[in-house]
Amino acid sequence: MSRWWQALRRLLVGPRPDLRGLDTDLLLTWLDGSSLGLLVVDRWNRIQHLSPRARSLLHTASERAVQQRYLIEVVRCHQLEQAVRHARDHRTPQQVEWTYTAVSPSPLEPEPIQNEPLEALALPGRNGWVGVLLQSRQSVEALREQQNRWISDVAHELRTPLTALALVSESLALAGEPGQQVLLDRLQRELDRLQQLVADLLELNRLESDELPGSLGDLNPVDLPALVLKAWQSLNPLAEPRGVWIEIDSPSGAAVRGEESRLHRALLNLLDNALRYSPDQHPVEVRIHRDSRWLRVEVRDHGAGFSDEDLRHMFERFYRGDPSRARGRQVGSGLGLAIVERIALAHGGMVRAGNHPAGGGQLRLSLPAAD
Repeated sequence: MSRWWQALRRLLVGPRPDLRGLDTDLLLTWLDGSSLGLLVVDRWNRIQHLSPRARSLLHTASERAVQQRYLIEVVRCHQLEQAVRHARDHRTPQQVEWTYTAVSPSPLEPEPIQNEPLEALALPGRNGWVGVLLQSRQSVEALREQQNRWISDVAHELRTPLTALALVSESLALAGEPGQQVLLDRLQRELDRLQQLVADLLELNRLESDELPGSLGDLNPVDLPALVLKAWQSLNPLAEPRGVWIEIDSPSGAAVRGEESRLHRALLNLLDNALRYSPDQHPVEVRIHRDSRWLRVEVRDHGAGFSDEDLRHMFERFYRGDPSRARGRQVGSGLGLAIVERIALAHGGMVRAGNHPAGGGQLRLSLPAAD
């Protein structure tokens, strides 16, 4: 995810500045001067504003020529229109990528066909209005491909020496002196952490290489309560010594359509995060409920809750909360929740963080219901 998507997400979920003293014309002037294109449509999908950068990206001569025209007439892209409608209906931002093809307006004066790879973020507003931020993907795609290739190469190169070091560490532990056992145990923990970091980097790289959020291939019905229990079984050996157990509140037939392995990974990371910050002898609470077209999975711990700094950055790569709040073991790599966010987006959903009114942190994963 590019930096400006992350900045917009922080703006949507974080504390907002008081802008009541600014008028709309001034805000539009500022936005029109940015490197991002701005397109605004009303509740009937008619264009009400088109910034100079947006006109350039869409090869449109003037704003007056397209004002009050339907979006599909000006931007012949059904993916963009669908994203705008989805943002309006579900009140959630929608990201979409496509290649815009500009042709000559007159067959008597043909011009070269121009293809422009674009990406857009549709942001819902009041009374059905939607703002669309546009950006060219040409330079972004090149940078993203280079970054993904670099991460993949480094992660693969690290796998072999880490495996070799792990084997050496195990051999030393078997033949080592009792006085060295503490150091050998610490070495093994650090090697395990590095191996998990490499695996997480490769998984996140694969997720971010997907073509579009919500564009997974074969999707099957997945029973969420059963998958939560399955994920908790993997963490149970860590939870039992601390007296931590799971409590699930879920209706029958709570199913979504998705890739079970990736949804399992998302739930495992959410539960693992709750376990890290849950005090001993307390439950990790999971509530699954239906909200219109969504199934929401709320995972709550009984710890100190998230700080304002956590809420601003917790879905960013390598961000780790205050280690002093973690219970029982070292804080993870900082990639777990970033992976959850990518899995949620790939399934057409989202993940949000907050503090429970009765105390403790709460993470909410929202996914489209199976029906």
